Amino acid sequence: MITLRIALNNLIASRRRTMFLGAALFLVTMFFVLLLAVTGGVLDNLVRAATTISSGHVNIGGYYKTTPSDSQTIVLEVSKLRQAAKDALPDAVRVVDRLRGWGKIISDQGTQQMGINGVDLTEDAELMRILALAPAKDYLENPPNPELVKGRIEDLSKPGSLVVFASTAKRLKVDVGDAVTLRTETLKGQSNTAEATVVAVVRDLGLLSSWASFVPKESVRELYQLKPDVSGVVQIWLKDIDRSEAAMGELRTYLDKQGYAQLEHDGQPFFIKLLQTVPNEDWTGAKLDVSTWEDEASFLVQIIAGLRAMSFALIALLAVVIVIGITNTMTIAVRERTREIGTLRAIGMQRGRILLLFLCEAALLGLLAAGAGGATGALVASLVDAAHIPLESVAVRAVLLSDALHLVPRAVDVVLAVVALTAISAVAALFPSMRAARITPVNAMQSAE
Repeated sequence: MITLRIALNNLIASRRRTMFLGAALFLVTMFFVLLLAVTGGVLDNLVRAATTISSGHVNIGGYYKTTPSDSQTIVLEVSKLRQAAKDALPDAVRVVDRLRGWGKIISDQGTQQMGINGVDLTEDAELMRILALAPAKDYLENPPNPELVKGRIEDLSKPGSLVVFASTAKRLKVDVGDAVTLRTETLKGQSNTAEATVVAVVRDLGLLSSWASFVPKESVRELYQLKPDVSGVVQIWLKDIDRSEAAMGELRTYLDKQGYAQLEHDGQPFFIKLLQTVPNEDWTGAKLDVSTWEDEASFLVQIIAGLRAMSFALIALLAVVIVIGITNTMTIAVRERTREIGTLRAIGMQRGRILLLFLCEAALLGLLAAGAGGATGALVASLVDAAHIPLESVAVRAVLLSDALHLVPRAVDVVLAVVALTAISAVAALFPSMRAARITPVNAMQSAE
């Protein structure tokens, strides 16, 4: 306690030096927290988009092949698979099935290849909670009322309805109420079409929404001529998304005991397997494919890994600067306080206490400055997130997976930043502290003379 009090008094006495180093530590910590908040926002966008558009926390997908070289993304006996999912995973909070289609959406002024997801809103009501109607300015050029929102997501329950994201509506140049044509190709190579009406245009959910649309299940059944107990994927949401990997293993084991043929786990999206992996395998019939949301969004998870690597590289560079600054400053402090150190040694303070004194000064400075920087960074991140700042650049929206700047300051990230910068401060002061501990009273007096 006495050592801490002396360390604090020394910091106060050297106000100028303390303010200089403290400001540097404050800014680096705040910057670190903001970078981690950006990464947290991207991850939050990714999870929200992936588990809304194309995946549950865990999925039972499947492929059917009439010949070794073709494949289609369907699962048979879907009602049994839904029950199997509930039996195998008691912590599942929601189990639904969706139909997966891929084809063209053709309007009077454009054509777009994209995924056509067949949903049933009576059992997939969570979809309506997450999707939000987009204002006219998001997809129309020079609308008379830019903030006007039209349509109803609930109308997706009507036959022949279609819900698209704002980016798709903008490319197709369609508005709520416009008619479009859906064109797909069946497993037998037959081209089928169906008419649909845009009943709602919803806000984008990042890169994943660029190639997704929603229609009633029956629309996909008619396009692909599927039987009632056939679907595209069974999607399962858990109480805890962090249990996805373990739940996948439990589900695979359960399905194996039930006699279902399964593909080996491959951490890629289903459409990559459909186009590249499955057609190259020499089997026919049906096989299940159990995956997690991270598998289905693996190509986007790499963006987060890149952002994290970039964040830590920048912080490492700044940390080197901080280490050099603290080391030099503490070395100068040791020289200036040689007489003081000699006096302390003369009255009986041991070398270990001298070493601890200087380490405490650096650690205390680091803790106070980094703590203030971490708290400020979290506050700034929260304020920026609340402001919903729109992102104009298409490239930035693609990287951040959102049309607005979204920051998520997590307590664990703030603590990590504060602890890391405090530890760096202490390590930077280690060499000067050891030098101070080696000073003897005699040398201190001679130096003072």
